[in-house]
Amino acid sequence: EVQLVESGGGLVLPGGSLRLSCAASGFTVDSTEVYWVRQAPGKGIEWISTVTVGSGGSFVKDSLKGRFTTSRDTAKSTVYLQMNDLKPDDTGMYYCERCPLQYTHCTPAAHSNYRGQGTQVTVSS
Repeated sequence: EVQLVESGGGLVLPGGSLRLSCAASGFTVDSTEVYWVRQAPGKGIEWISTVTVGSGGSFVKDSLKGRFTTSRDTAKSTVYLQMNDLKPDDTGMYYCERCPLQYTHCTPAAHSNYRGQGTQVTVSS
């Protein structure tokens, strides 16, 4: 069974850090693009990052560069999202998604159908 399971969320003070994990099963993370997205309360889905196939190069949304990084551990079949200097606007539900096709870049519409259950991040003092 193909699964994505996020973990690592929680309550953190502004300026703090969290590392989210996305444990993948039923597919190989080095042959399938994996994405991080989030949804703030009352808002739509926002793309955060992409980990590409093969060497695992990554892309992070420009406005989050410098604070967020993403990486992959192929041996653990896990993709990470490291978030530093967190701000209250970072509060939301964080999800990982996967492309349904191997060795392919997927559009947001395509990968939005393959999402984990999410992990809540709350940044508040």
